This record gives sequence, C-alpha cells and structure tokens, in this order.
Amino acid sequence: MSLLPIFVKLQGRLVVVIGGGAVAESKLQGLLAAGARVRVIAPEITRGIAEMVDQGTIEWRAQEFERNDLDGSHLVIAATSAFGVNEAVYREADARGILCNAVDDIDHCHFYYGSVVQRGDLQIAISTNGKSPALAQRLRLQLERQFGPEYELWLEWLGAARELLRAGEGSAETKKVLLHHIASKPMFERFLRAASRQRQKQGAA
Repeated sequence: MSLLPIFVKLQGRLVVVIGGGAVAESKLQGLLAAGARVRVIAPEITRGIAEMVDQGTIEWRAQEFERNDLDGSHLVIAATSAFGVNEAVYREADARGILCNAVDDIDHCHFYYGSVVQRGDLQIAISTNGKSPALAQRLRLQLERQFGPEYELWLEWLGAARELLRAGEGSAETKKVLLHHIASKPMFERFLRAASRQRQKQGAA
C-alpha cells in the first residue's frame, strides 16, 4: 500500500487521545508542540499526563470511551492496552471520516507516525508503513548526524533570500534557477565558512 507523505497543521485543532497510559503519554508532547488542543479520554492517567492536566495544557475526561467523545475532533489516537477498544475507536472515527491512528495496530490506522528529524523548519520524516518503527528510529539517528543544527540557520537564510528574490525584478524562470543554486551543496559550504568567520570575529571582539 502506497502512502502520501504529508505534514498536517494542527494549530488550534482538537485531537482526541483515547488512553491514559505510557503509550498515550508518549504522543502528547508532539501534539502539543504542533499547537493542537488535546483531549484525553481514560478512566485513569499516568502521573505525567496528570501534570499536564494540572498545568492546563490538556483536557482530561475521566471515563471509558464513548462514541460522542470524537465530536469535533480533527484527529484521533487510540492508545489503550485493549485491542477491542482501539478497534471500536477506529471504526467510529472511520464512520465519521476522521483520521485515526491505533497504536501498534497497522490494520486500524488511517495514518502512521513517522520518525522525524527536525532542524527548525526543516523536517525529514521516515515511515515504514508501520512495519518496523525500530528501523525508522535507526534511520532517524543516522539522519540526525548527517543534518546537524546548522541546517536550521541555513534554512532561515534561504527563506530570507527567497523572499528578496521574489520581491525583486527578473523572470520567474531566472528566479527559479537562482533559488536552486543557492540551495546547492556548494552554497551550503560557503554559508558554513561565512558563519564560522562571523563567529571568530565575534569571539575576537
């Protein structure tokens, strides 16, 4: 089965997480970092989730899953230890046209969590269609070594250069060629050398 790799904007959108254990907890920070409004549905929750509730960063409904828990949700994460509950969550989400991920249950997922390398606005996602999260994690570690923190600064520079080019004169084709040129490896190496010289000057000042 082929998948379409996309990044979803969750700012201000409701994501419902069914389950209050360690697996559910592991999904929350990523959702919060994406700006989602998070609601946890579970009779009991971990200490870590309880702290988030106390801080007001997430909402908790202390109950078993009910169909109307999905009202208004944009995404659903089924993360209980009960396969039957996760399947029920998936089927209800599917009937409503809401995308659902049942953790560690490939057959009941509309989407999978990928391993992500993030350097500011640069995001590189790795997915194995749920077949081997361990492989995805190993590849992520390799890519983290390959794409260091300096890529965040370079991307900021590229973004600023792109806006200047778009605002300037010249044909669209010429601008396209220039944009590809400044994103090349030789230009990245020049950027690193210039950044190094700037740090040396600041250190000597």
